[in-house]
Amino acid sequence: MKQNKQNTSKLKIIPLGGLEQIGMNITAFEYEDSIVVVDCGLSFPADDMLGIDLVIPDVTYLKNNQDKVRGFVITHGHEDHIGALPYVLKEFNVPVYATKLTMGIIENKLTEHNLIHNVRRKVVKFGQSINLGCFRIEFIKTNHSIVDAAALAIYSPAGIVVHTGDFKVDYTPVYGDAIDLQRFAELGKKGVLALMCDSTNAERAGFTPSEKKLGPVFDSLFEEHKKTRIIIATFASNVDRVQQIINTADKFGRKVVVEGRSMVNIIETASNLNRISIPENTLIDIERLKNYPKDKTVIITTGSQGESMAALSRMASGMHKKISIGKGDTVIFSSNPIPGNEKAVTKVINELFKKGADVIFQDTHVSGHACQEEIKLIYTLTKPKYAVPVHGEYKHLKAQAKIAMDLGIDKDDVFILQSGDVLAMDNNSASITGKVPVGAVLVDGLGVGDVGNVVLRDRQHLAEDGILIVVMSLDGASAELLAGPDIVSRGFVYVKESDELLDEARKVIEKAVLGCLKKNITDWGKIKGTIKDTLSEFVWKKTKRRPMILPIIMEV
Repeated sequence: MKQNKQNTSKLKIIPLGGLEQIGMNITAFEYEDSIVVVDCGLSFPADDMLGIDLVIPDVTYLKNNQDKVRGFVITHGHEDHIGALPYVLKEFNVPVYATKLTMGIIENKLTEHNLIHNVRRKVVKFGQSINLGCFRIEFIKTNHSIVDAAALAIYSPAGIVVHTGDFKVDYTPVYGDAIDLQRFAELGKKGVLALMCDSTNAERAGFTPSEKKLGPVFDSLFEEHKKTRIIIATFASNVDRVQQIINTADKFGRKVVVEGRSMVNIIETASNLNRISIPENTLIDIERLKNYPKDKTVIITTGSQGESMAALSRMASGMHKKISIGKGDTVIFSSNPIPGNEKAVTKVINELFKKGADVIFQDTHVSGHACQEEIKLIYTLTKPKYAVPVHGEYKHLKAQAKIAMDLGIDKDDVFILQSGDVLAMDNNSASITGKVPVGAVLVDGLGVGDVGNVVLRDRQHLAEDGILIVVMSLDGASAELLAGPDIVSRGFVYVKESDELLDEARKVIEKAVLGCLKKNITDWGKIKGTIKDTLSEFVWKKTKRRPMILPIIMEV
């Protein structure tokens, strides 16, 4: 008797990144021969990743199952959800689905990487569904700190999964409609197999305030600082925030300059797609700034996270070519530091104060993520069988798991996943059934993945202890030492003040090399090993440091 296929197959949810951290969000949904990938983000390098520009997810699992991948579905246009697309799409010939502004930002990226003609793209409206293999995916309107953010209802033969994307409940958004709570409730009535909900603010009680709340705050700040130039730093992608600043600037008769490449690109895209409305003659080019009195201008800039190359950091350190900050400037930070960036932000604030500027960093920001009461609301509306907290560090996922259990979801039906876990589920049961390879691929300049742990360890070593290069010439025929050994030091000791130490080191190496040659050791690998060991031991005794040692032997 033929068994009913529906009962034998399970839906697999496989996060390939985005758990245990804020960033690098990418999740594969697999059912039999279909895989749909939700989001494809990057994360920024940790402090110990020296010289690394960005970190993207390892998609080995998708490459190994390339024939199953049906498409990439994107929730919204933030870097931690779209930033890795240009790198990953080089490997896959599948379409990308996203809402209007999200797609506009993705297209900018694809153009930069010369991929715009290779990638099929489809703009999806809210309420619309797309069919990909045995999946149907519906886009649901939500609110976030960027316009056109979507939640997804993922219909599979095993049941419906609701993925909130990054969201908050904002009844009075600056642009467009409020979150479509009615649709979440309708899905709840149909029966939701699993809810994957944003955990970023799961530790915070109450509700996240509306973005609109900041309009009056900006009004009163502009009123208070009528005599100064105003510089506001915020996230490049927070289009609604920029809209409110422009509205206030217009009210107070000030001209606006947008500074910072990422912000200029996003505002231009949003403007072309009618996602921001800029009153005529308000926006001016940075070159025209000098034509207006300081108290008649506003500069909206990137760099609210203290990034060293962003426009605000360059202004603070006096390295910006066109804007210098001083007395008569008011700088407003319209953002909170992302965990880990506090030091960098404080450094910039201190530099601005030293320059004589007035700096304001309280009450000028609202989050784009749901707090506890909004998370409870989504759970109550969707009534999921299983809870799968996503988007956040472990403590955030844990906080959301507690909320789910407080709302009556059984402890065994709440799954805190790690990247790489395979969660297989149907209506009868759900369990973690395996692991797939995951990891971080490091991007340094044009190199993708060519810097691994070994190279990073070397960079760390060089950064902490410096390098000693030992150069010598040997006669290939008679194995005699012809010249050297000479020692070149970088980042280890200041050579002019350490002649004695390096002379002694030279003698120690010479003795060791001559010892090898006397024993007729002609294998250069062994000679190099002896040089490393001898010099390392000598330097450690004298300085308690372990520099990298690089012997170079030239045959004459």
